[in-house]
Amino acid sequence: MVISAINNNIEKAKKLLGSISDDIYVNTSVSPYYSSIGGHIRHILDVFDCALDGFPEQNINLIARKRDPRVENDRAFAIDKIVQIQRKLHHLSGVDFDTIVPVTDDLGSGAVTLNYTLGAILAQAQSHAIHHFAIIGYILNVLNVEVTDKTFGYNPTTPKNEVEA
Repeated sequence: MVISAINNNIEKAKKLLGSISDDIYVNTSVSPYYSSIGGHIRHILDVFDCALDGFPEQNINLIARKRDPRVENDRAFAIDKIVQIQRKLHHLSGVDFDTIVPVTDDLGSGAVTLNYTLGAILAQAQSHAIHHFAIIGYILNVLNVEVTDKTFGYNPTTPKNEVEA
């Protein structure tokens, strides 16, 4: 269930990237942060990479993100990266999502390591992706690009009437 939910969510990003231009993908003209859609996609995929690559070694380090500029500057490369993450997720089928794994992050006062379950870190990455999808939706709106998937960037718990409005 966790894997299919995440896969369905990042599939939305893959479809979006297939429908926008390269110029829109790298555009940094929208205030107040002047970030690109590509930058947000790279950031989202970095978090999934940290979780999926660190789990087998039982050492998930969210500080050690790859930050590959190709992901944020090349839509085709980003789509390939999404497919790679979907494959990694598929390989988790049958894994116990209650497995405890240490997760290191900087919460603002330096590195801290906390015990998570695999399911919890994947749920956090999923919620994080949805949050950034909402920002991407804002950027697209300012750039006058219509998002055809009306659920893009909305948490599944958002009341349907608010999503449809």
